Amino acid sequence: MRTYLITLFGLLFVLFSYAAAYDPLDPNGNITIKWDVMSWTPDGYVAVVTMNNFQMYRHIMSPGWTLGWTWAKKEVIWTMIGAQATEQGDCSKFKGNIPHCCKKTPTVVDMLPGVPYNQQFTNCCKGGVLASWGQDPQSSVSAFQVSVGQAGTTNKTVKLPKNFTLLGPGPGYTCSPAKIVLPTKFFTPDLRRKTQALMTWNVTCTYSQFIAQKHPKCCVSLSTFYNETITSCPSCACGCENKHKCIKSDSKLLSMVGVNTPRKDNAPLLQCTQHMCPVRIHWHVKLNYKEYWRVKITLTNFNYRVNYTQWTLVAQHPNLNNVTQVFSFDYKPLVPYQSINDTGMFYGMKFYNDLLMEAGPAGNVQSEVLLQKDKDTFTLKQGWAFPRKVYFNGDECMLPPPDTYPYLPNLAHQNLVAISTLFCSMLLILLVLF
Repeated sequence: MRTYLITLFGLLFVLFSYAAAYDPLDPNGNITIKWDVMSWTPDGYVAVVTMNNFQMYRHIMSPGWTLGWTWAKKEVIWTMIGAQATEQGDCSKFKGNIPHCCKKTPTVVDMLPGVPYNQQFTNCCKGGVLASWGQDPQSSVSAFQVSVGQAGTTNKTVKLPKNFTLLGPGPGYTCSPAKIVLPTKFFTPDLRRKTQALMTWNVTCTYSQFIAQKHPKCCVSLSTFYNETITSCPSCACGCENKHKCIKSDSKLLSMVGVNTPRKDNAPLLQCTQHMCPVRIHWHVKLNYKEYWRVKITLTNFNYRVNYTQWTLVAQHPNLNNVTQVFSFDYKPLVPYQSINDTGMFYGMKFYNDLLMEAGPAGNVQSEVLLQKDKDTFTLKQGWAFPRKVYFNGDECMLPPPDTYPYLPNLAHQNLVAISTLFCSMLLILLVLF
């Protein structure tokens, strides 16, 4: 019975993990790692490893990706171009040529920009930063070359690496086992000849916010033109365990040298707030015209140690199917299901506001959105004008409870009271006169 329960709980955990990794707004989003064996060597092979970020709105920001795996046999890495192993390991048994890495479980990182030309490879050397596919497809690729020794030298003797791990830059990704696929085909520069890899295998990594962190990383506040009430982010929306470590916006500590320097463990330095979130998104229903309505969106950074480069904001709302103009952000509709167009991605304009600065006076970006009304669905009642879901950098933000949304004043009730008062006044005048 005990064994049965353990097996059942294990199965439920696996199923829950896979379910958490599924993103309904980006059902096909993943990072695919492809190994192409380009040539055989006397004791192994030379492979090109390509990492494609097929996620529409989740990118990998600085300090970048970290890729790891376990060798199936006693393989070593002789050389690498465009990336490097973080540790060499024990190579004491080698004489003469010393391998780049002898570890059974190598950990690989991208090279930094500006490395010597002979250490560069196509799509390398970006410090591990990987843009999202929806925002910048050309920058969503990273690659390096690796020469593997003490390995198989034919398609039948090569053993695929296993236990792949990916940090981007923190936890959250789960990788599948390597799977042999059809060899990748390449065109020569003149497009007149086609070649192919000697062998190809793929690894697919998917992201789960449940695995990445215990609490959300962002929250949403709401306001409108028709109600003075501002609905704040929920209290402790992102957890209050570290509230004793936060810093007030007027603290003298902020003037100390190095207080804004990122730490190796990526520990944040948050401004003290009731929600304790690194980022807040404010959605303000600003104006209501005859055929259009306008929303103002503001992103505020409360982390003194992080600048968010190439940030993305995803919102789900039924009227995003008819966006007329976005004034200060770039915008792209996301249509994961062809029959439904209610999701869109906002992101900064390049060299203008694609950098969300650290907490402080400059730590915010904002834009306004003009939407055309659908007379059959548009209403300001019951919180219809507020988003259903909001994501920042691919992580879902916590929305306030619906019963706290700014409500539309009950004009009908007010008119009824005014009419009743007028009727009583007229009746009193008639009684006095007669």
